[in-house]
Formats: sequence, C-alpha cells, structure tokens
Amino acid sequence: MQDQELKTMDLSQHQLTRRQLLWLMAIASGGVMTGCSVNPATGKRQLMLMSASEEHKIDQQHAPHQLSGDYGVVQDKALQAYVAGLGQRIGGLSHRPEMTYSCNALNANYINAYAFPGGTMGVTRGILLSMESEAELAALIGHEVAHVAARHTAQRMTKQTLTGIAVAGAGVAIATQTNNTTTALALGLGGVAAGALLASYSRSDERQADSLGIEYMTRAGYSPDGMVDLMDMLQNLSGRQPSMIEQMFSSHPMSDERYRDAQREATGRYGQHRSLPMHRERYMDNTAGLRRIQPAIEQQQRAETLLGQGQHAEAITALESSLKTAPQDYTGLVMLGKAWMMQEQYDKARPYLQQAIAVYPQEAQAQHLDGVVALQQKQPDVALQRFQTYQQLLPGNPNTDFFLGLSHEGLQQTPEASQAFRRFLQQGGSGKQAEYAQARLAAWGS
Repeated sequence: MQDQELKTMDLSQHQLTRRQLLWLMAIASGGVMTGCSVNPATGKRQLMLMSASEEHKIDQQHAPHQLSGDYGVVQDKALQAYVAGLGQRIGGLSHRPEMTYSCNALNANYINAYAFPGGTMGVTRGILLSMESEAELAALIGHEVAHVAARHTAQRMTKQTLTGIAVAGAGVAIATQTNNTTTALALGLGGVAAGALLASYSRSDERQADSLGIEYMTRAGYSPDGMVDLMDMLQNLSGRQPSMIEQMFSSHPMSDERYRDAQREATGRYGQHRSLPMHRERYMDNTAGLRRIQPAIEQQQRAETLLGQGQHAEAITALESSLKTAPQDYTGLVMLGKAWMMQEQYDKARPYLQQAIAVYPQEAQAQHLDGVVALQQKQPDVALQRFQTYQQLLPGNPNTDFFLGLSHEGLQQTPEASQAFRRFLQQGGSGKQAEYAQARLAAWGS
C-alpha cells in the first residue's frame, strides 16, 4: 500500500488526497499507520490506521475505568475464573489467537457485554443471570471475540479519522438531578469511560460477529443452538425489560434478520454440530452463587430504572430492600450511596460508601465517591486519603487531580493544591472545574 501511495502522489503540485496526507503526517511524526492490511478474520485487504500495539494501548488506557464504572469484577473468584477461562479458550480458537483475551464477569446489573479492541471483555452479571447454558455464554463471548478478531473498532476509528470525526471518551451517563456540580462530576467519575470506543457497531459488523461467533463456539465444542437461544433471550428481554437491555441494543443493534441468520446457520452450515453439548447443568452450577442473590439484583435493576426517571425515594426503598437480601453486595451499597448523594444527603450516603470500601477495598469507585462526600462534610484530610487511594488503584482519571487540589486546598497546602490543579488543566480539564482551578492558580500567583 505504501509504495502505491507514493507512486500516485503528485507532490510537486501539492494535490494530495486526505488519506495520503494522513499517511504522510504519520510517517513524519514517527507514528504507526499500518495502511492497507489483511483483515485476519476475512482475508481481505483494507485500510487500517491503527496497529495491534495501539489496540492494546487503548485497552490499557480505557478498559480499567470502564470495568470500575461497572462496579468491578465479581468477588466470586470461581465465577470469574469460569468466565475468564471460557474467554481465553474461545479467543485462542479465533483468527487472532495472539491477542490478550481477558474476559471479566462484572458486578453491573444491566444486561450487556462488550469488548475493547485489544481483547479486554466485560460480561455483566445482569446478562449472566439471563442465560441458561454454557453454550449461550460461549455464543456471547464468541460474538465479542469476533469483534476483536475482525478488528471492528479499529475499522470504525479509521473511518472516523478519514471523515474528520473526533473520537473521544464519554463520561458515564447518570441522572443526577443535583445542583452541586462537584457531586455531579464525581457521580460521572471523570469522563474516562469507553464512550466512542464502545459505540454502536454497524449492522454488517454485527452480522459478521454473529457468524464468526458461531464458528468459534463450535470450534470450542458447543452446539450452535446456543447462539439461537442467546438471540431469542435478548429479543424476549427487549419486551420485558427494555431499560435494562437498552445499552446493549444501542451498541449491538438487534434485528429479526440477525435472529433468522443465526437459525439458518445453526441448522445449515453448522447443522452437524447441533449434537454438541449445551452444558446447562454446568452453567447453573457455576452461576449458583449469583442466582442466590438474584432477588437483590432485580431490586437494584428496578432502582436503576427509577433513578433514570428521577424517582429517588422509590429507588432508595428498592435499594434498601436489595440490601436486606444481600447486605454485603458492593453494587447495592455503592448505588445506595450514589442515590443519597443525588439528594445531597451526604450524611446518609457516607455509611454505605464506607461499608462498600470495607467489602471490596480493591475496587476504586467507592473510594472516589467517599472522597467527595468527605469534602462536602469539610473533612479534607479524609478526602485526600480517599483520592490518593483511588489514584493508586485506578490511575488516569484526570478529574481526580481536581479533587486532590480541593483536598490540599482544604488543608491549606497551597503548593500541593497548585500542582494538582495544574495537572488537571494540563490533562484537558474543562467547565466550571477548570474555571475554578484557573482562578485559584491566578490568586496564588502559581
């Protein structure tokens, strides 16, 4: 591709196509542009402006924040090992076995699964509770592995670059309905979620991921009927629990055509594999711990819908009910802390956030939220400790520097506050927080 580009460029007349200009800019800056490369899943040559190493970097930069935004990896180590092992096995049978496939069972209640371009995947406990066999889980993971193997995110970002569309991370959307901008910022956790990286795939990408997913799951020894069952479950849920499945359908557009295609492939191309096992009992055994707290999770799902509708009192009642069933559930504790924060009742939020930290000290989200509550309660020393711990557990959130600055300022540690505010601004901090940081730096002559 590169030689061909050079031959067709009329450098003397300076008449370059946009693609040629981008390629020259990458070479001049030492960047890596892979140009035309062979898609490993299709065998076809296509323009690709992202290398495999860049795909891994995206995972390292963004995936930890998305996983934490989904309340972290489940604390049930056996369940996590079960999901991770299946992810590695199916990834190893894909067209890109060299990728680092890391499949994580997550504490989030909504029904979804996603994959970052370097192989990091998330499967929420909401969708784990909705499936009934290991073959369904293999189909789901096979579909996500296919997005990695076919380099769908890299393709989309290449198209966005060529058409001049900026790709930027988007914050976690949450209906705060609070006038306190600091609290609203904290509940969003800093604009470091996946955003555009996990944006909607095209329908053609979804069809290809379905087809490759069936191929990979049958290679792994599962009946292709697992994919049909998965599609059937998702379609049924769209009618019964539309709010819980909305995010999955926004990133993975569903259609009757996809369901019919899965049926046709399962009975036709992969018909000889239908006698392979579904492993229903093994799936139920491995998800038994999750199912024991299913009533609590369902109450939390109801609370999330209520919060989205601004019905905070009803949501709080549902969350309190969930904690009666599962008093040590990290997600329920953090959600109830958030719900009270939305009401700006920080004294009521604090006990739940502190309990969440005690239950799951390795997960970062509750640390950050409790730091904000400590600031609101005029405890900058406690806040500083929380934000420092958060930064150790999950570096890379630019807004943490803003909160560190507030904490140092509250402790009258002006040099440290100045450094934190400068770091926040250097990382692109904006809005009222940036105005505040700039005003403080100007007042201090920093």
